[in-house]
Amino acid sequence: MSTSRLVILGVAMVAAVGAGYIAKNMVAAPPQQIVVESRPQEPAIKLAEVLVIGEDVPMGATLGSALEWQSWPAAGINDSFITRDSEPEAIEALQNSVARVRLLEGEPLRRSKLIGEGQSLMSSILPSGKRAVATQIAADTSAGGFILPNDFVDVIMTRRSQNATGTEGFITETILKNIRVLAIDQTIQEDEEGRRVKVGETATLELTPSQAEVITVAQQLADRLTLALRPITDTQENAEDVGTYLVSGTGRGNTIRLIKSGEVSEVGARK
Repeated sequence: MSTSRLVILGVAMVAAVGAGYIAKNMVAAPPQQIVVESRPQEPAIKLAEVLVIGEDVPMGATLGSALEWQSWPAAGINDSFITRDSEPEAIEALQNSVARVRLLEGEPLRRSKLIGEGQSLMSSILPSGKRAVATQIAADTSAGGFILPNDFVDVIMTRRSQNATGTEGFITETILKNIRVLAIDQTIQEDEEGRRVKVGETATLELTPSQAEVITVAQQLADRLTLALRPITDTQENAEDVGTYLVSGTGRGNTIRLIKSGEVSEVGARK
C-alpha cells in the first residue's frame, strides 16, 4: 500500500473517532429527578375537640346518643366547654345525664345545663326562694289549651255569691298577676281533621311562699280557676299577689265583678 493511501486512511479514522465523540456529547443527558418528601401541613389555626350536642334534646330528656366531638378553634374555647384532651371519656360518662333546659343541635355542652346527680328536674329549674304549686285546670280555662312552660299568666278565681236578698250570682276576680308557668301536662295529638291539638289538666306555677298560700286557699274556695295568658312583653313586670286577703282575712281595696241573670255589674270591695 502506498504512503499516500496510508495517510488518507489514518486521517479518515481520526475524523471518524472525532465525529463519534462529538455526536456523543451532543446527546443531552436526562434531567435528574428531585424527590421532595411530602409532609402534612400544620393548620393555620390550632384546633381542639369540643363536646357538642349532635341533635336537639328537650328539657328533661337524657342526652343518650346526642353527644359528639367537634373540632373548634382553640382560641375560642370557653372554660365551661368539655374538651377531649381534658375528658376523653366524657361521652360515655354523660350519656345518661338529663337536660336541665332545652339543648340545641351544634351547641357546646355545659355542665350547668345538666341536672345534678340526685336532683329532680323541677327542683333544679326552680329559682331560689320560689315554690312550685300545681293547679288543676281544664282546656276551656287555659287559653284554649295553648299555654306552654315559661309563659306568663294571670290567675282568675270564679266563685258563687249570694247577696242579702238570697239572689245567687258569680264573683270573678284576679288573685295573682304575671305568674310564670313552670310546666303543664300537655299531650299533643291530632283530631279527625289532622289538626294538632294541645290539652292540659294541671299547670305548675312558680310562686313566692305567700302566693302559694293564696293559690291553695283559692283552690278550696273557687268553683273554677282560670289562667289568662299574658303577652310576652309583660314578662319584665313584677308578679302581683292581689289575693292576699284570702289568707289574711283583711278586706280588699279593688272592685269585683258580679254576674247575675246574665247581667254584669261592678260591686265595691267588702271590708
